[in-house]
Amino acid sequence: MRLYLAVAVLMLAFVAYTEAQDGDQTYTQLKDQITEFGKTFAEKAKSTFETIHNSEFAETTRSWFTSAIDKLKTKFEEINQNK
Repeated sequence: MRLYLAVAVLMLAFVAYTEAQDGDQTYTQLKDQITEFGKTFAEKAKSTFETIHNSEFAETTRSWFTSAIDKLKTKFEEINQNK
């Protein structure tokens, strides 16, 4: 995912550079484009991670791991008490 972000930022920089006529205006445009891209990317990434985190599959998996770990703890406690 970092590779895609790096490529996208480089493409934005290249586009801004090739279209550049005024130094200050180009810098401002580039800064605005990169800022907007970063905000949009961050919002989409956060939304996607929240959707995955709150999905039924993720909740079921967390529940299963919790119960499996509890069972292992119980087994280890039984083994230690029998010694």
